Amino acid sequence: MLATGVTAAQAAVPDRWGFAVVDVTSGIPNPGHQAGSWPGGFNVTVSPGGVGQTFVRFPQIATTKGVVHVTAISQTAYWCQVQKWGPAGADLVVAVQCYRYGGAPVSTPYSIVFEESTGLLPAPEALGYVYYDGTSIVNQFNSAGAGNAVAGGGGSWTVTLPGLGSAGFAGNLQVTAVDSVQPARCKVANWVPSGGAQTVQVRCHNATSAPLNTGWTLTYQRERAITGAAIPPKNFAYTFDNTPANPGPYGPVPPAVNYNSQGGLNTVQSSGVGQRMVLFPIVGVLPDHVQVTAYGPGPEFCNLQTLWATSGGTAYVRNVVCYNAGTRLDYPSLVTYTSAF
Repeated sequence: MLATGVTAAQAAVPDRWGFAVVDVTSGIPNPGHQAGSWPGGFNVTVSPGGVGQTFVRFPQIATTKGVVHVTAISQTAYWCQVQKWGPAGADLVVAVQCYRYGGAPVSTPYSIVFEESTGLLPAPEALGYVYYDGTSIVNQFNSAGAGNAVAGGGGSWTVTLPGLGSAGFAGNLQVTAVDSVQPARCKVANWVPSGGAQTVQVRCHNATSAPLNTGWTLTYQRERAITGAAIPPKNFAYTFDNTPANPGPYGPVPPAVNYNSQGGLNTVQSSGVGQRMVLFPIVGVLPDHVQVTAYGPGPEFCNLQTLWATSGGTAYVRNVVCYNAGTRLDYPSLVTYTSAF
């Protein structure tokens, strides 16, 4: 029986969430990699649009709020971006478009996650997100109850998440471009933690490498799954491959950027130039999900080379791959993993 005296710090976080791997252009995508806050008996479904465009329908979680992140799954320099999302009857529909470097639309699998949150969290746990449309904040959340802020423009913005600060680097970040009319990709360009706030620089680029004023979503998580669940899954992890020249396997430091909810040591190692294999031990339980974001000031970007594998309690991400234009290179990246359980 649920207690009725719920404190603010225990309030529901989030209201709605869902994730999937979209590996079809029509029908029900991979059942081992989809889950959400909808009732039993429902599935994520996909319908086609134009070249490289798909519409993902998350059942029974209609809303105009929240944020969406997507990561392309490809052996080539592809990325995927969100075009828009919103309610369709009782469901939430997200339009996703994928491109190759240079701007040609392409069809490729991708991972997608949506979450909408409310309520507060007790430190050190933290969750915050922003959906910025290129001119103003459309949706936001801050688990400390503060208001997030965005300053800048022209392809470079400074995001302040007050109340979610830390003495040093702690947690994880994910950023995704949101644009319905042109190719766009976005990333974390810089990250400055302090006791009062997390300060993050977001940079976006066009089909090649020029700065671009566009929309984007950003999520910050600390000791919390990226879905931000009210009753969080027992199995989730994240890491920051901040030393990509290290052949590994190594555990990124400080430990607070290499979190594992079951106490395992996440490791990163080279699988070739620009290819980084990430292992999340103990937490690997289906259905599960992975997102990746590049880190650094330039136009480089990262995706997933193949669908990750889950075996013996370990999630094997082989590989995170990063590119400068169409060329692979060793480059920092932020990786987050969650199970539904």
